[in-house]
Amino acid sequence: MKYVCSVCGYIYDPQEGAPDAGVAPGTEWENVPEDFVCPLCGVGKDNFEPA
Repeated sequence: MKYVCSVCGYIYDPQEGAPDAGVAPGTEWENVPEDFVCPLCGVGKDNFEPA
């Protein structure tokens, strides 16, 4: 399942991960570190919603 940043619209896709933020491809949202921040706008993981 993909997750979208409610502030800027960035979409986290588990298949792609977020390499620039240190999250490897294939990482499910539940396994993304709690200190993850949006690569585009910098808000925390709690600002993401299921897409």
